This record gives sequence, structure tokens and C-alpha cells, in this order.
Amino acid sequence: MKSYCFGIDVGGTSVKCGLFNTDGTLVEKWEIPTRTENKGENILPDVAETIKAKIAEKNIDKDDIEGVGIGIPGPINSKGEAACAVNLYWGFTPVAQILSDLTGLKAQAGNDANVAALGEAWKGAAAGSQNVIMVTLGTGVGGGIIIDGKIVAGSHGAGGEIGHALVVRDEAEKCNCGNHGCLEQYASATGIVRVAGRMLAASDDDSTLRELQNITAKDVLDAFKAGDAVAVRVMEYVGDLLGGAIAGFATVADPEAIVIGGGVSKAGQPLIDCIEKYYQRYAFPSCKETPIVLATLGNDAGIYGAAKMVL
Repeated sequence: MKSYCFGIDVGGTSVKCGLFNTDGTLVEKWEIPTRTENKGENILPDVAETIKAKIAEKNIDKDDIEGVGIGIPGPINSKGEAACAVNLYWGFTPVAQILSDLTGLKAQAGNDANVAALGEAWKGAAAGSQNVIMVTLGTGVGGGIIIDGKIVAGSHGAGGEIGHALVVRDEAEKCNCGNHGCLEQYASATGIVRVAGRMLAASDDDSTLRELQNITAKDVLDAFKAGDAVAVRVMEYVGDLLGGAIAGFATVADPEAIVIGGGVSKAGQPLIDCIEKYYQRYAFPSCKETPIVLATLGNDAGIYGAAKMVL
């Protein structure tokens, strides 16, 4: 085993970069801007340049570098090819091959949510686990499935797209993916706000949420933790859908741990308890004891997981 590797996490506004020892110790992390102009043509060359600069700065022998892993926001197949990455304005892009050609290093590429799941399985909330499901609750609902220590990408790079599991069959509104009734429409930050708006409109019950002009998911979660009746109903509904969906995925993956991350997860243990209540109701008996835990790596999960891909 060589001594070093790089983990790269490409976001819509910035690229997070990490230099690691191959035992998983983070040596240094930094960021560069994501230049999306001209259909994102500068993104991978910029990544290559910052890697080369760090190698020179640290006076690292290139032969002592295992490689570079990179996570991007879009579906990526097992060859490291992105069919598209809308937020980066990319069409088909052979990400791993381009990055390898530009750096002269072995390169691996994966979907950012899948890569974050690998990071949590390696050095985060599920450290040491070989089989993990991660659900990220943010603006959307992302996810990743790790089996035998490897990302499940699938034949189209759509493995682990937990947010687009069908959970409500008669939904009139369309999801961003074009379908109707996806988990993301209810369990994301925007989804929680949607559910709250519907429940407030459907009843006259007293709620602190009625006093607010523009309700946010944090408002709903804070009211839920304070025992507000409407907010509790909202989160019980969300927990039911989320717990049921995770139970379904668990029958396929049979994970050692289920990790909940993303901005919504900052609600902490009350959110986990709500999800777990319904997970227990729906889970296959052999999977009921699987722990549901909060992610611990935060925004660094992507660089950890990207580094792990090349090891």
C-alpha cells in the first residue's frame, strides 16, 4: 500500500479536496471554486491542477500516491462515466478517465451521495461496516448503498437513488425527476415544508407554525421537538414514509447500519426516533435490530468516501 491518496467532492459552487494517508488519516483539506461556465469544461482541469500543486507543495513522490477518487452530483456508472451532471452543465463525461489522464494517477469516480455513504461506512457513523444504507435529507433526498465495502452504482449509475422510491401513489404534484409520489417530495427539507402547508390548510388546529410567514423545515422540526400538534403530525407522516422506504431497501441490502445525514438530520435524535418507530413497524424481522444512526462526518463525508474508492 502506498502512503497517500486524494479525495475530491465536487459541488455546485465549490470543490472540496482532501489529501489523506492511506490509513484514512486526513492530512489536509481545502476548497476551490467550481467553475461551471462553458458547460463546466474547467472543472476537471482545475481539480487536476490543485492536486498537482498540493503534490509539489508537500514534496510528495508521485509513486507514493495510490490515486484520486472523485464524487460528482449525478449518476455515474461503475466505469466512472457520468451520463450527465445537470448542476455542472455536463453531458456524457468519462470522469475517471479524464482525471487520470490529467493527473497521471489512478482515478475512480462515483455519485456524490454514494461516495458520502462510503465515507460514513469507512470513517464515520458506520465505521468498520461492510454493508450500509445512507439516506441524506437535504434540499432533496439522496442516498447510497454499500455492499461488501463497495458502492452499488448499478448499470445506469442510479443505484441508491432512495429519494425517488415511490411512496405515495395518488400524488398530483410532479417530482423534479418527472415522476409523482417520490420520497423526496415529502422527506426532503422542501418536502417537509410542503407537507406542513397541506396539513395546516386541512385543519384549524392551533400551531405556532401559523404565526410564521415563510415556513422552513427547521421551523417545522423545532416545533415538532417542542410538541406542536400539527408539526408532530407532519413528522409522524414523514417518518412513516421514510421508515417504510428504508425498511424496503433493508430487505434488499440487509445493512449492518442505516445512516441518516443531510441538513434535516440536524434535528438529531427526535428525528431518528420518529423514523425508527416506523422502520420497526415495517422492517423484515431479521432487519429490525439494524441501528439507525446520525451521520458524523458532515460535509467531509464526500472527501473521505472519494479517497476510500481508490484504496
